[in-house]
Amino acid sequence: MEQFDQIAAIIALSMGAAWASGINLYAAILMLGLLGSSGNLVLPPDLQILTNPLVIFAAGAMYLVEFTADKVPGVDNSWDTLHTFIRIPAGAMLAAGAVGEMDPAVSLAAAIVGGGLAAGTHATKAGSRVLINTSPEPFSNWIVSLAEDLTVFAGLWAALNYPSLFIVLLVVFVLVMVWLLPKLWRGVKLVFTALISFFKKGPKDPTEPPEIKMPDRFPELPGGSN
Repeated sequence: MEQFDQIAAIIALSMGAAWASGINLYAAILMLGLLGSSGNLVLPPDLQILTNPLVIFAAGAMYLVEFTADKVPGVDNSWDTLHTFIRIPAGAMLAAGAVGEMDPAVSLAAAIVGGGLAAGTHATKAGSRVLINTSPEPFSNWIVSLAEDLTVFAGLWAALNYPSLFIVLLVVFVLVMVWLLPKLWRGVKLVFTALISFFKKGPKDPTEPPEIKMPDRFPELPGGSN
């Protein structure tokens, strides 16, 4: 039973770090670094670097930048696009580091699964934001952004304190994500198709006279000759 709990704790930390990275990488690093440096969490050797004050400062500074950028419609989409190349490999690295000093094959497997999980959560977040930003008011964007940050902190807390429960919830999340991603992709394509169509046509000039369409042929007059 104790061995099962240890394995569950390793899996929860590894996949929890990857999952959180896909949503907010800097929040994940900041939380793990602060918990490790304060003695509330014993990090695996490969993640001990997160407790370095310089790493904590950098993660905190970038978290503040993301916290601001994530609240501005349009800017958050550009930020998510840029972080496609950051969150996914970082999630894979954190997942591999979280398994500790094990067989290299285990670390590689954790990196592969963690990278895929980070990619899925990142795609879900980025796709949702594109659809949410079609709303003219900014409040929904702010609420979703704050909810994402709270989800990262709550999810990592659950992964560290209740690993078995977190694993169950993560499986449910993955199933929902697999069901949701195709729908998000169709919605994103519709949004970008509408935007491309709008910019190709351009806004209609109100001073331009209405176009008069002439019929292909005039009707024959009564009594006219054939």
